Amino acid sequence: MGRELAKIALPPAEASSVVVPVPTTAKRKRARGYNQAELLAATFAARTGRALRHALVRRSEGRSQTALTPTERRENVRGVFAGGPASGDVAGARVLLVDDVLTTGSTACEAAVTLAGLGASSVTLVAFARALP
Repeated sequence: MGRELAKIALPPAEASSVVVPVPTTAKRKRARGYNQAELLAATFAARTGRALRHALVRRSEGRSQTALTPTERRENVRGVFAGGPASGDVAGARVLLVDDVLTTGSTACEAAVTLAGLGASSVTLVAFARALP
């Protein structure tokens, strides 16, 4: 899946462009043993010559989004992200935010707001799939 993502036509990698995975909850990562967005982001970064940065962390677990309405999803993810170990690396950077599935965009929007607050010059979402209603 990461190799397929890397085929997306994007501007060439610049020194200021970084790849940031959308973090999952600690509970989900323990249950699965991995964060699927992180795996996608690592392959995407390696294949496109961009640096992978763990610039976001989840502050809280939140409820599962699967059964929520779009309004409930926005509320559920409000304020859940904070700067992570590499948050300083996004200041002035063009960030490619990587997630596995885009549903309503609530999670991606909240992550982008957090990255902008950390000083990212731009945030572009790259997602493997789009869930349709």
